[in-house]
Amino acid sequence: MTDTLTDSAPIAAADIAPTQYVVTQERKIRTAIPGPISAALHERRRAVVSDGVSSMLPVYIAKANGAIVVDVDGNQFIDLGAGIGVTTIGHTEASVVAAAVEQSQDFIHTLFTVTPYEEYVRVAELLAEHTPGDFAKKSVLINSGAEAVENGVKIARKYTGRRAVAVLDHAYHGRTVLTMAMNYKAMPYATGYGPLASDVYHAPSSYPYHDGLTGAEAAVRTITYLDKVIGASDLACLVVEPIQGEGGFMVPADGYLPALQKWCTANGVVMIADEIQSGMARSGKYFASEHFGWIPDLVLTAKGIAGGFPLAAVTGRAEIMDASQPGGLGGTFGGNPVSCAAAIAVFDAIEANNLLGEAVRIGKSLTTGLTALKNKYDIIGEIRGHGAMMAIELVQPGTGDTTKAPNAAAVSAISTYAGQHGVLLLTAGTYGNVLRFLPSLALSDSLIIDALSVIDDAIAAHAAALTAALTASSH
Repeated sequence: MTDTLTDSAPIAAADIAPTQYVVTQERKIRTAIPGPISAALHERRRAVVSDGVSSMLPVYIAKANGAIVVDVDGNQFIDLGAGIGVTTIGHTEASVVAAAVEQSQDFIHTLFTVTPYEEYVRVAELLAEHTPGDFAKKSVLINSGAEAVENGVKIARKYTGRRAVAVLDHAYHGRTVLTMAMNYKAMPYATGYGPLASDVYHAPSSYPYHDGLTGAEAAVRTITYLDKVIGASDLACLVVEPIQGEGGFMVPADGYLPALQKWCTANGVVMIADEIQSGMARSGKYFASEHFGWIPDLVLTAKGIAGGFPLAAVTGRAEIMDASQPGGLGGTFGGNPVSCAAAIAVFDAIEANNLLGEAVRIGKSLTTGLTALKNKYDIIGEIRGHGAMMAIELVQPGTGDTTKAPNAAAVSAISTYAGQHGVLLLTAGTYGNVLRFLPSLALSDSLIIDALSVIDDAIAAHAAALTAALTASSH
């Protein structure tokens, strides 16, 4: 593990591409970040890629395996983001690669709604088995998380005959025309793209660190809004992330989600779990809903389901899923056979490699290390999450037990420093003051220790810079 420039010359991009290049599970920094080859690629990108598609760190990746990504200059980064929760079982996991290669040699595409195939059926069987609830379930397979949200809403409206959609404060559900109206934060997802879809309502959520409410108290507040502002008779669905992602990994208070489900069931409202980021073993359960005793009507899956291949699903109560008329659901690439083969391999790997246990291990190791940092630095207000879905909320110094004032500047500085030193970190939070940890389940304890040492250095460097700035301003 190296966090300073080595004396060896940078590896050329051509040296990284061959299959014989071995990605070792360690951090190595060989060049300035970004390196010269990445910098040249970035200039090419600026000429042809929309500015609307931004990147957190302009390093261009040539190889990846396990918990490590390698850029075109030969720098190896500890990946604590996993493509925002996609490569949950690890980059280029061998069984997933083999399944995809084998399937691609048989056939790549026919379109399930024209000539179906077993792989689609098997994924639906696995989803019926592993999503919460012991009732009869059915699925539709599509391409992406936002498409899963859109289809979940569509199915709920068809089943109920109602129009309105409710989401929670701090939610994130996508960048499509409907889903950007469902997001809590307008910038950058909705600003300038209006008019937004109608009949979407934002109810107050459970955010224990800030609201101090029990699950029962928070549920009463949410239900009061749903009843008074929308009216149950007009509400088709309530869409909820069991652990909010982009909003800042908010973990609801105990009892909150089951109380909402009880109200939804009593009032004929479809309650949908957006498990796009939190599902597929990431939290130490197959689906994060299980941590809260919540059995939703519909579950939305994407990201980690196929090990990096594009696939998503809506899975739920058979009577709800069957409300759609034949031909009303589907899409050209939905349930692509190669992606389905990869997804089957992912389910197999979760069982064969005890990845639920690995997620629990990672959560414990991260919690131990982050607690040590919290005891050292008072800008860490709260540590929260489950399994390999953890976060720290950063606050202004001395406010962690009082106003909890957001500290977005620290998040920006720390994530930038970490990237320069070989650790890829994701930021989050409505106020930009959360660092989130979404590593693959291949992340070892030694890599966790190394990554947290970099974050320790990053916080110390940020504090030193603030002290220097204050000293300079006082003269």
